[in-house]
Amino acid sequence: MSEPSLEAVRRDHAGWIFVHLQGEPYDRGEQHGKLLANEIRNAIRTARYLAKWDTGEDFDTFIQAAIVQFAPRLDTEFADEIQGIADGAGLKFAEVLAWNGYMDLLQSWWPVHVAAQQGTQGPSAVRPWRGRRGHHCSAFIATGSATRDGRIVMAHNSWDRYAAGDAFNVVFDIVPESGHRILMQGLPGCISSLTDFWINGAGLMVTETTISNFVGYRANGAPEFYRSRRATQYASNIAQWCEMFAQANNAGYVNSWLLGDTRTGEIARYELGLQHAGFESTKDGFYSGFNTATDLKIRNQECTGEADDYTDVRRNGARRLRFMQLAQEHRGAIDAELAKAMIADHHDVYLERSDNPCSRTICGHLELDDARFGGADHGPFNPWGANDGKVVDSEMARDLSFWARWGHPCGRPFDAQAFMQRHPQWNWLNGYMRDRPSWPWTRFEALRRPSL
Repeated sequence: MSEPSLEAVRRDHAGWIFVHLQGEPYDRGEQHGKLLANEIRNAIRTARYLAKWDTGEDFDTFIQAAIVQFAPRLDTEFADEIQGIADGAGLKFAEVLAWNGYMDLLQSWWPVHVAAQQGTQGPSAVRPWRGRRGHHCSAFIATGSATRDGRIVMAHNSWDRYAAGDAFNVVFDIVPESGHRILMQGLPGCISSLTDFWINGAGLMVTETTISNFVGYRANGAPEFYRSRRATQYASNIAQWCEMFAQANNAGYVNSWLLGDTRTGEIARYELGLQHAGFESTKDGFYSGFNTATDLKIRNQECTGEADDYTDVRRNGARRLRFMQLAQEHRGAIDAELAKAMIADHHDVYLERSDNPCSRTICGHLELDDARFGGADHGPFNPWGANDGKVVDSEMARDLSFWARWGHPCGRPFDAQAFMQRHPQWNWLNGYMRDRPSWPWTRFEALRRPSL
């Protein structure tokens, strides 16, 4: 008797939407589009609004750029999957394509495009996209003597505007016809994680934090969302992942990637700029991500205003220092439970306060920061910070499962209307920013076949 097949599934739980997809590219895309149609439409509605607020341009500008740059560079598999999403949700392919490439377009293409239109050259002429400035995620990965039993432990929280981050609450379980099964956090309508917390059936663990203020873009390269999805689906080890990710690199959405291999215990930190790349790996150590490049050439030659962030404890350097402290304090004891506390940490190294949630803490709360010390971009009380928490160790990764908490990983709730009443300067986000109640940590795992 043949094994019973799994159908497409949606389950809503603890603030998250769990979605199981499988089959041929178009089929799994159509399943995705149908199951998440309302969420996809709402996410794109918000993206349209924020893109115009940040640039003054209608989203159609970015749709056209996506057609020109991305469509010719996708292989048939992932183009078909995006077409399936569009059809399932009742949208056009080009709009869903642009939504997948939102970070490439807004973070990287737009500033370079504006500079070129103005006839200026060089990094000093590029005005960063406002949605990119500030903070995007905290993460760490540890292995060997750094952890309680030598297994790999990985943790991440996704920083962004809360209005944008409202779309980050999907857990995808994808079973493709070829390549490895994937369990990832993601966004409705997107084939890639983009929040970037992945595990695959080969035992790879993948996460990242954005490198702030990176300047540069190659318009004839392949987009990041495509390269990261392809690498995670088809790579079986760290070296293969990095090699595949680097192919046709467009330098859109540049990150510090943290990777782990459950079969070998190896972890790595990989940074890929436009001209330079940095790579380090170990089977006994701790790497963190804090929105600043560690590779000296990328940090000094491909970023603007970035070098000081590495040590400036009023800014991203605060999280770097705090991760250093936590790694030393908990050496030999880090496990999944401790990782939950570490990714929810509120210790402010600048003011030396043990509980001061703000722009400088691993669990980011810019909405509470008065910015008097110059650390919070966009001014004081910015509704921006950690949208979630995720934790996995190598044993869980081998079982295709991880822990996740929707909302701040510390559990502190966020009341959008009350916030805007206290800080009416942010009322332009009314209708585009939702409440975040306090949800518990929840374990998600790949859907299993039913018993016969």
